[in-house]
Amino acid sequence: MMSLKGTRTAENLLKAYAGEMQANGRYNQYASIARKEGYVQIEKIFAETACQEFEHAKLFYKYLNAELKGEALEITASFPIQIGNTAENLKAAAEGENEEWTDMYPSFRDIAREEGFEEIAVSFQEVSEVEETHETRYLKLLKNLEEGKVFKRDEEVKWYCQNCGYIHEGFEAPELCPACKHAKSYFKLFCEDY
Repeated sequence: MMSLKGTRTAENLLKAYAGEMQANGRYNQYASIARKEGYVQIEKIFAETACQEFEHAKLFYKYLNAELKGEALEITASFPIQIGNTAENLKAAAEGENEEWTDMYPSFRDIAREEGFEEIAVSFQEVSEVEETHETRYLKLLKNLEEGKVFKRDEEVKWYCQNCGYIHEGFEAPELCPACKHAKSYFKLFCEDY
């Protein structure tokens, strides 16, 4: 592989690393807010996504560390400043993910390819596809929140207690889990996709 030193790809790797790390931090804050507002499922999804963003950051930093260990690299980048309620946080998260998969990572991929870093270009592309999935998930959660469907549906469904595993059938989650007595906030739709 060519040397990363002095390339736009090196700068883009560091921008991507910084962006993924700040997303990790914001999503962990969003998770805490969702829990306080009574949305345990959304909390867990924010926390899970924060872990995934951390893994993306590690991937990008690994490329840099392999060649530029011990050096300093200066970048200019901007990051969103947005902490609000859960609905606002879902919207902000979806917007950030959209920018990453529709603009930032495709641009970084193309530059890496132009500079001869095909492996890095592929990594940017693959992470871009993950970010698209993150956006889709956040938009679905936001829609459920806005339509009052986090804990209530128009048809009878199975609700799963994330604390003890109890399954309730009905149009809405129970106020308290009959098995463990945890609040409605611990319920989510029961899905078996394995």
